[in-house]
Amino acid sequence: MAAVREAKEETGLEVELTELFHVYSDPARDPRRHTLGVVYLGRATGTPRAGDDAAEARVFAEERLPSPLAFDHARILDDYFAYRRSGQRPRPC
Repeated sequence: MAAVREAKEETGLEVELTELFHVYSDPARDPRRHTLGVVYLGRATGTPRAGDDAAEARVFAEERLPSPLAFDHARILDDYFAYRRSGQRPRPC
């Protein structure tokens, strides 16, 4: 699957996808064109390392996320952490 391959290329991690989390569709997400963000949940093994077009690969706790994040990635992470706390998935966009 493309998401598993992309995760391996960007982070060096072996990823097993467990479920589709949410699909984000916001025409303003990327000024170059309307793109969708398809977000999966999964498990990974290995040590993160930068690859492909990533400058670096690191693990961050929720309270120590870098800022700013590109595109709508802050919203995606906010939704994910809210889901982890409450079990409630994001509402459709």
